[in-house]
Amino acid sequence: MVQHAKRTSHWSTPKNATYVGPHDGAEPMDVTVVLRRRSDATPEPAQWPKAPRYPRGQFGDHYGADPNDIEQLRRFAQQHGLDETGSAPHRRVLKLRGAPQDLQQAFGVTLGKYQLDESGTFVGCDRAPTLPPGAIAVLGLDRRPVARPHFRKALSQPDTTYTPLQIGQLYTFPTSADGTGQTIGIIELGGGYTSSDLTQYFSSLGITTAPKIIAVSVDGGQNQPGGGDADIEVTLDIEVAGSLAPGATLAVYFTANTDQGFYEAISQAAHDTTNKPSVISISWGGPEDSWSSQSLAAMETALQDAAALGVTVTVAAGDSGSTDGESDGQSHVDFPSSSPYSLACGGTTLTASGQGIQSEVVWNETASNEGATGGGVSVEYGLPSWQQNANVPAAPNGSAGRGVPDVSGNADPQTGYQILVGGQSQVVGGTSAVAPLWAALIARLNQSLGKPVGDVHAVIYSIGESAFRDITQGNNGAYQAGPGWDACTGLGSPNGQALLTALTTQQGNT
Repeated sequence: MVQHAKRTSHWSTPKNATYVGPHDGAEPMDVTVVLRRRSDATPEPAQWPKAPRYPRGQFGDHYGADPNDIEQLRRFAQQHGLDETGSAPHRRVLKLRGAPQDLQQAFGVTLGKYQLDESGTFVGCDRAPTLPPGAIAVLGLDRRPVARPHFRKALSQPDTTYTPLQIGQLYTFPTSADGTGQTIGIIELGGGYTSSDLTQYFSSLGITTAPKIIAVSVDGGQNQPGGGDADIEVTLDIEVAGSLAPGATLAVYFTANTDQGFYEAISQAAHDTTNKPSVISISWGGPEDSWSSQSLAAMETALQDAAALGVTVTVAAGDSGSTDGESDGQSHVDFPSSSPYSLACGGTTLTASGQGIQSEVVWNETASNEGATGGGVSVEYGLPSWQQNANVPAAPNGSAGRGVPDVSGNADPQTGYQILVGGQSQVVGGTSAVAPLWAALIARLNQSLGKPVGDVHAVIYSIGESAFRDITQGNNGAYQAGPGWDACTGLGSPNGQALLTALTTQQGNT
């Protein structure tokens, strides 16, 4: 069972954004209205070894939008001169298009132009949109970038680097599986990959049959490599997941770095009846307090859908230590990793000796400006039942909150991953590498077990240390590692074969 903290309404302009004037464009804008569920009940996660109660295709009949709510929203749109451009009742979505003036009147906002550091301008709102009846969020009126990629390039040439295959061997990934029959969904909020990079990279690792890569467009997003940092993120995700699950299909969902794009990508991936991902990897996020209440509400329902459909969602916990990059001196956790429906992935510094691990400690290279694992306690989400015995400390506001991360893996750029991007070899770390690492492991487990593990929180917390390498040394700023779960590395890094054995035992006991 997941406890939800009481959420107060929150809306603010990004800390590094400056208002520069009213929005003077006349081009129509597209918004996504996310509706409440037809039932007040939250769908039950498919917790291993339980299968989803309702598969894709049937889920919407029970937890989609109420037809009356949709009709009411259509009348609302008509009254305000807005056009419907699409609907997905099973995902609780109605897409509307309208002139800026009509949208402002319909949703009670004033659109403005905001300057964001040196990176350009975006259209934003002065307040939270007024919700029509039956809606929980209106996304697309505020187009601020909501997330950052959680990778770190090595600032100097590291003495120790690894291929993903070497990491998989150190973490004893099950050798009897390669992800065949599975699809890994990867969410990307910009950038792209080149086929030549991937072909050369997989070939260099001796992978004779490379994974199948499918680029999926979400709301106009495209695979658009342009040489920027986002390309490193996209390529890192694909090369790590693809190396460790070469038999899998990788469906890469490209969208805009907005709350509208992020929500749509997760929701569409979870409900995708064509590619049918059994695991989704997310390496993007931002501090909890940087999200609006409506954005959090919408995103959380998309993650709930994924869990209920038996889709495991692995999410990077962040690369800026216990502050998550905030400058207020307080501890913060990163969302969406802080959602109780995310398998939050923290970071370690890994040193190997021969075929084994010599040492593994909390990743914290803050002193050399090379990052540290995110981790801490949520102020948005209450303590889940599966963390009741994990000794999670109080949240910064004193409440009992969801502890982050759940699991971890090598993330230090000084013990980083060898990748190929833009034709150049690079060494990259960050918790961005840990999310696809765990996604590949989940794909192998799904193949071996013959069905998706789904929401694994309850079972991995009950299994505990036998399937993990417990990280007991180091800190990420405010939090110290120690025996058992901690707010730096969670339960620890994986012992893949032991985890498979434990899950097989759980399956046999039901």
